[in-house]
This record gives sequence, structure tokens and C-alpha cells, in this order.
Amino acid sequence: MIVGFDYGSSNCAIGTLAHGHQVQLVELEAGRYYLPSTLYAQHNALVVDFVANKLKGSDLAEAYLNARASLLKGVPAIRRDLDLGSGETGLQIGTAAIEEYIDFPEEGYFVKSPKSFFGAIGLKPQQIAFFEDIASAMIMQIKQRAEQQLQRTITHTVIGRPVNFQAVGGEQSNQQAINILTTAAKRAGFKEVEFLYEPLAAGIDYESRLHEDQKVLVVDIGGGTSDCSFVQMGPSFRGRSVRDQDFLSHTGKRLGGNDLDIAMAYHNFMPLCGLDSTLKSGLPMPNQLYWQACKINDLHLQSEFYSQANGRNLKAMLRDVSEPNKLARLLKIQQSKLSHQVVRQGELSKISLSSDAEYMAKLDCIEPQLFKDVTHTDLKEAVTDSLKQICELAQDAITSAQTQPDVIYLTGGSAQSPLLKAALNQSLGDIPMLNGDNFGSVTAGLTKWAHQIYS
Repeated sequence: MIVGFDYGSSNCAIGTLAHGHQVQLVELEAGRYYLPSTLYAQHNALVVDFVANKLKGSDLAEAYLNARASLLKGVPAIRRDLDLGSGETGLQIGTAAIEEYIDFPEEGYFVKSPKSFFGAIGLKPQQIAFFEDIASAMIMQIKQRAEQQLQRTITHTVIGRPVNFQAVGGEQSNQQAINILTTAAKRAGFKEVEFLYEPLAAGIDYESRLHEDQKVLVVDIGGGTSDCSFVQMGPSFRGRSVRDQDFLSHTGKRLGGNDLDIAMAYHNFMPLCGLDSTLKSGLPMPNQLYWQACKINDLHLQSEFYSQANGRNLKAMLRDVSEPNKLARLLKIQQSKLSHQVVRQGELSKISLSSDAEYMAKLDCIEPQLFKDVTHTDLKEAVTDSLKQICELAQDAITSAQTQPDVIYLTGGSAQSPLLKAALNQSLGDIPMLNGDNFGSVTAGLTKWAHQIYS
């Protein structure tokens, strides 16, 4: 069976073509088509154990068991310590992973938006192997859930990819990320795997509804990346299996909705933890500490923040700061691993302030009765720099295409923001803008493309 697979930074979705060639999303959680891109394991070795068990009997099993032999040796003792039964994996994905993390933030291994890390530069071989295992565990479960719903075996897929997983690493980062996803998909049992730029997928979905040819600038603001594709589309182009000549330009960078959430948390919540305060000497508090706390999509900064050395440093600093009660909150975040919960409040603030004038953020995970009232103005100030970068991506795509678009097609979780539309309008001029299905356009386009190339 053929499916489109959006392994997104924020959510995952699978689509198939139903009767009448209509895209139908597959239920991946109870009553939900979009599964949050999150994983929680009671111990990180249980991710390896899960993949090893799923691979039993496959052609890939022996090579995997040999490669992970040293890690798998310790699994029986870990399972005994955690009191796991024979049928318990100690691993959850999606909403269940988020709930487990909120209940036990200090006791397990939690990762949100793992795709954001796949193109990171400087990863050691063992880190790449672990990201392969994380992606494998998630894709295995997602594929299994889809097959249970469809009552059919899925064999062929097109997976969405950003234009650039991480701009700093260039094509080397892109290839590293593609290799991780390909390895995971093959382990999960996909026979054929292809990749398609996510903004192009959204454009293909839009094209199926066009009655005349248009030059379309697709702006896709995902959870981890922002991507632009300038595409010629319409009845004259639809149905071609090779579209390279129709794609006039692509731009993209590792800047997405997660970064807007992080910016909201940093600018609005970190002052409660000592940002912008001073040491007793009068010197300002180092900003780096607070970026480390918030940058949940940066493996190195988070590792530095949660290191034992940083914990000791924060405790020592309590004697030297002018407002130790505020720094104590940052220490609480560090000791209890609360970064994801703090940034989640930034995300909820961003979502609410897209339509409301103010929002009361709950930060009682740090301290009882700790709240912060944030306004639309606070949101605008926090995300201004990010919106400027997105507008520059769009302008670069237009410049590279050497022509003006007839329409701008917006998709992605943050594409509905009035601030984004206003910024694009100011930067690019009065070009008509249309909103697609902010979450479903990419999956629909991937599904249609998959059936076009495999059928």
C-alpha cells in the first residue's frame, strides 16, 4: 500500500487516497490524525531495546544486534530496576509521551521534534546512531498504528523533508538527516522510500484545485524549519511525474514555530529567572545561561544546561547575584528538567495571542502560583527578528526565480499568524495570500505525489 508520510517537527501524519482520489488522513491516536512528534523513554537504552525487538526475524536484525550489543547487554538490569513487565516497553510516543514527561520530568528521557536534530553539525557516530534509533522507534510505531487502522500492509511512501535541515551544515547536514530517516524507514518495513520538499508537497495539494496556471510562492512555516518554493503550477503542469523544470527556486533554513516558542519563553519568562538582572558586582547576568535553558531544539546547548557542572555553577552563583530568588527559579528548571514545559507555555502564549490581546502563562511547574501575563505586543517584540528572517527567505526565493508570484500560498502551524502576514505584506508588497490547511496540506501533497510516482 502507498502512503504519504509527514514526519514533522511538531506533528506526524499519514495520508492515503480513498475512493474518488480524495486524501484521507489515518487516525494515529484515539480520535486524532496528528500525532505530536515526541518520545519519552524511562531509560534511553529502552529505545534501543524497542528497536531490537521490533527487528526480530527481519533481514536487518543481525546487523543491528551486533552494532548495539554493548548497549543491549545492560537492558535486562535496567528493566529490573524499573520493574518493567515482559510486555512493557517503557517507551511512549505522541500525547502519551508528553503526559509521561509532565508526570516524571526528572526520571526519563524526553525528546520533542527529533527531526530538528538530524542535520546538526558535529554529531559523533554514536549520536547519529541514537537518532537513527529514535526515528526508528517512532516510525515503527506510527506505521504499525496506521496499518492497524487500514488493515493493510504499507510498503511505499514519500516522506516530507525541509529544503535545509540545518543551513549551517549545508548539503552535508541534509544528507546526514536523509540517511537517518531512510535508515529508520527501512527498519520500519517500508520497501520503497522517496523524499519531497515539504513546501512543494503543500503546493501540489494546492495545485489539484487550480483551474488556471499560476506562479505560486509556497511559504511553509513548520515546527523546525521555514521553507519557500516558487513553483509553476496548474492544469498545464499537473500530472507530470518529473517536475524539476517547474520548480523555479527553493529557499529554507532551520527556523520554525519552535523557534518562535523559544523566543517567547526567553524574552517573557526568563526575566522571572534573573535575565536582565545583575550580579552583586553590578555586572549583568550572562544571557547564555538563559538561551541554554530555552533552546530545546539545540542538542549542545541543552547538554550544557543540564550538565552537572552547570548545576554546580548555578548553585555557586546564588551567593553572587542581586536577586537570588529569581536565579533559584532557573536552578529549579535545571534540576527538574523543565525546559520543555517552560517553552510549551511560550507555544501556548503564541497560539492564544494570534487572536487574543493577552494570555496568562502558567509557570507553576517552577514555583507555586508563578504566572506571567503576556500581551500581543510582547509576542510581536519576541518574534520580530524571526519574522524578518522568514521574509528574507521569501524574498530570496522570488529573486532566484527572477519573476513575481501571482499568489503566496501559506501553510504550516505558524502560517495563520496575522503578524506573519503583515510582515510578508510589508516586505513583498501587495501580493494575494491564501491559507492552506495549516497542518494537512503537506501530508495531502505527499500522498498525491506518492501515488503519482509509485502507481
